[in-house]
Amino acid sequence: MVRILNLNNPRLAQAFVDYMATQGFTLTIKLESQEVQLWLEDEARLEEAEKQVALFVRDPLHPRYQEASWKTGKAQPPLKMSHTPFLKSLRSRAGPLTIGMIVLCLAVFILQQMVGDELVMSWLAWPDSSRVFQVWRWFTPALMNFSFIALLINLAWWWYLASQIEMHLGSGKLFTVTLISALISGWGQSMVSGVWFGGLSGVVYALMGYAWLTGQLKPESRLYVPGGLLVISLIFMFIGYATGGAAVANAAHAFGLGLGLVMAFVDTRTPRNKKSK
Repeated sequence: MVRILNLNNPRLAQAFVDYMATQGFTLTIKLESQEVQLWLEDEARLEEAEKQVALFVRDPLHPRYQEASWKTGKAQPPLKMSHTPFLKSLRSRAGPLTIGMIVLCLAVFILQQMVGDELVMSWLAWPDSSRVFQVWRWFTPALMNFSFIALLINLAWWWYLASQIEMHLGSGKLFTVTLISALISGWGQSMVSGVWFGGLSGVVYALMGYAWLTGQLKPESRLYVPGGLLVISLIFMFIGYATGGAAVANAAHAFGLGLGLVMAFVDTRTPRNKKSK
């Protein structure tokens, strides 16, 4: 099976499942927290299904979907619904790069607790003028988190966003967005606060902007970030600017989000070359 669509409206999901049944597709619904996931059983028909998804996303209230629900009734096979255990869901939705970053951040945080933040920062912090050729420093500030709460929040967001990108667009795309956003968000923060900063949040904001806009402009990508979550994150960023909190990497958030939006816009406007058979 392959996931083809995420929705937060069960009734729309049911209508689409019923319509797809009339077209010969068998879909399974899985409930993940407040999210409704639609999975296609026959992966050989993925390309056909993606065209139907694109039509549905453009006009989910079209009468054809409601009519399909009336037509199918009990004549169609019962809708398959399943609840995936939490830990199994974590493993199944996280690719190697998603898991690898989580392990790295956890390892660095444990090291910070063992030897102290200052020593770890002397190894991994953004480069000053005397260390500009220590290339790893342009990226490693993203691996440092300075409180357990910040670590948990950043890793939860990372898993939610990175797993989608890696699953649907591949590890290469996730690696590219992560590397560039770590560099650009770090550079932006260094211009404001100097070299002593760290955190994964700049990368998280980049992934959020990338996943949200890609899902909006290219529904067949199957990336999905609820608009409400994006609004909450924007409010948090604006509060950080308004209060001028030194502990919040406001510049990293802004640069990361802006970069993610730009990369999504470019990627959705650049057609992929089809491989010759």
